[in-house]
Amino acid sequence: MAVLATPDDVGRSARRSSCVPSSSRAEVLVVEDDHGFAQILRRRLTEEGFGVHVASDGEAALDRISRTRFDVVVLDLLLPGVDGFEVCRRLRENQRWVPVVMVTALGGIDERMRGFELGAEDYLVKPFVLEELVARLHVVLRRHQGLTQAFLTAGDLRLDLMSHRAWRGDVALDLARREFDLLELLVRHADIVVTRQTILITVWGRDAAVSKNVVDQYVNHLRKKVDRPFGRADIETVYGVGWRLRTDEAR
Repeated sequence: MAVLATPDDVGRSARRSSCVPSSSRAEVLVVEDDHGFAQILRRRLTEEGFGVHVASDGEAALDRISRTRFDVVVLDLLLPGVDGFEVCRRLRENQRWVPVVMVTALGGIDERMRGFELGAEDYLVKPFVLEELVARLHVVLRRHQGLTQAFLTAGDLRLDLMSHRAWRGDVALDLARREFDLLELLVRHADIVVTRQTILITVWGRDAAVSKNVVDQYVNHLRKKVDRPFGRADIETVYGVGWRLRTDEAR
């Protein structure tokens, strides 16, 4: 089994809150034949606020997807019987467009290209840290949910995802693009700690050459525009972990 959870991951997970409203909870199907690995993923993604379901082989996954609506599928490729490539092919053949994130030890360029050609949204090679999988799932969900969800709210903050405008109460906020993207990430996960790594991957992209200090700078910029003019301190630092947007309901 690939080693995913580092000591830092375990510490971060233990400190996270899972108070995501059930009405906004994303449902994830994990397709993995290694029971221990599947349970690690179930536990970590549940802590992140996802609704997690597990299938241990390709046929079971296809059956579950035919009967249940999922927001994203985490799909291993080396499955018994029907492998992950075939699962993805059959899904697209049957016009089922649930986003698929492939996770596998197969890291060659040919396998990657085949995965994307079959319609995978992302491809993650084992071993990896859990934080990266979580961040990539957020990116995939953000991309797809943004097609149908026009507004996000948290407390008196409101974001228009189509026009990239934001308000605190009735006051419009003047935000640069990255500031808006950062605020959107915090609003989507209100009252949950968002780690520095998640912010870097989600806001700047996995391959962006960005200093970690840039995140601190943007958080400070955001506080100056979103919190301080209103006498608020809602963007909270959780030292050694990341940041959390507190809402009135969590006080």
